[in-house]
Amino acid sequence: MVGSGAREHALAWRLARSPTLTELHAAPGNPGIAALGRCHPVRADDGDGLLALAMTLDADLVVVGPEGPLVAGIADQLRRNGITVFGPSGDAARIEGSKTFAKDVMRSAGVPTAETLAVARTPCVVKADGLAAGKGVFVCRTAGELDEALRAVQQYEGGVVIEELLDGSEISLFALSDGQRAVPLGAAQDFKRIGDGDTGPNTGGMGAYAPVPWFADADELVGRIHQPIVDELARRGTPFVGCLFAGLIVTDDGPKVLEFNARFGDPETQVLMPLLESDLLETLTAAAHGDLGSGGLTLSREAAVTVVLAAPEYPARSDYAGAAIDGIAAAESSGALVFHGGTAVRSGTLVTNGGRILSVTGTGGTVAEARTHAYAAAGMIHFEGVRHRTDIAAAIDG
Repeated sequence: MVGSGAREHALAWRLARSPTLTELHAAPGNPGIAALGRCHPVRADDGDGLLALAMTLDADLVVVGPEGPLVAGIADQLRRNGITVFGPSGDAARIEGSKTFAKDVMRSAGVPTAETLAVARTPCVVKADGLAAGKGVFVCRTAGELDEALRAVQQYEGGVVIEELLDGSEISLFALSDGQRAVPLGAAQDFKRIGDGDTGPNTGGMGAYAPVPWFADADELVGRIHQPIVDELARRGTPFVGCLFAGLIVTDDGPKVLEFNARFGDPETQVLMPLLESDLLETLTAAAHGDLGSGGLTLSREAAVTVVLAAPEYPARSDYAGAAIDGIAAAESSGALVFHGGTAVRSGTLVTNGGRILSVTGTGGTVAEARTHAYAAAGMIHFEGVRHRTDIAAAIDG
């Protein structure tokens, strides 16, 4: 398992439940993953180090979590040396690494998306063309917001994309692909802004829930949105093997794609993995070998809600380190799952080490029940300056 965040912890947690798993290793992993397998001090972007580790371990499968290494071509380096990888090539991962490239692929594939504007004028959305850790998107309804966004987007590498502003509800829709076929994984809704009521700056995600009661077309939409992208990338000679994540907005004219990502979502993975009943290891291995077969994936009928516990100055700063963390054992004893995102062990004590520190996931028969469990568990965990949104999934009755 390549990566060190809560997404990777959630994936490792599900992989560890496979009856066919013999050993689980992570690079670099985190204290939560260390309870499931062995962590190695190899950075996720260290291609040579990952290759050496995979060959030393004689790894049967490498699962790459973060987008940065994928876009940089980590999967290519491993595959060239005979390592089986779940994760797209650098060329295929451009579907996330370049919004301009993604627009071109969507146009060729006939996938509905927001129109690109030649001139920046309100209302619009300003986006960094390259990777921005979920923070390079600015909604501009006034001239002042547009000026501020054009200044802010300059901090990111690459160009700028200006799009029409679409109205509707956003949703994250996931599919797994073996390079030829897109298999629905599920849908979730995340909460991107730091403050209650969707206020404040964008973050990497402050919480999520699944399933989405009002969204019932996931399987059909994967056929209309993900499969054409998989087909188009294969036609271009860059087959997509991995998790294809579509950020959608449901408008009066139907669903449209806001962006594609080339990996599992964070925090969406933290609600989908507890609901997944299929063998994840078996599925990812089949995809990596180019043969998902004709079967699908099964999710339970339960619901899950994740609440992210963040550092006091997040998202302005993501380097909050050294504050002792208490209460995880109590939260887990309540039945919740606690996925580590930004933690470390110092002198035998679990401490903060990042921006989004923990993802606390509750499950239940309904979203409302799962939300109650998640917030009760989140309230048991403490570190200096801890902050979280109080309205994750609050508007969902079912």
